[in-house]
Amino acid sequence: MAKKQEAVVDIRHYDVVLKPHITEKTTLLSEHNAIVFQVAGSATKPEIKAAVEALWGVTVKGVNTIVSKGKTKRWKGEAYKRSDVKKAIVTLAEGQSIDVTEGVR
Repeated sequence: MAKKQEAVVDIRHYDVVLKPHITEKTTLLSEHNAIVFQVAGSATKPEIKAAVEALWGVTVKGVNTIVSKGKTKRWKGEAYKRSDVKKAIVTLAEGQSIDVTEGVR
């Protein structure tokens, strides 16, 4: 019997995908086989794809990235700037899913 070859989990994959980004809008994307993750600012689309495939054992169909620039805010009269956040919308192959409420393997 031929065994499905799994991607090797590299320690660097954990540095690429930081955490799932869970909002109302991102939960609506799950109907279209898409998951949104917060990723490292220097992560590229191929790195994100390889990390998600290795960590969760799924097939990634596409990756789109967004960089949300940090806003300038004020607190007690003092100005500060929120950090920039890079998000990746990962589209999975048909019939596959990731449960972000449980841990990675």
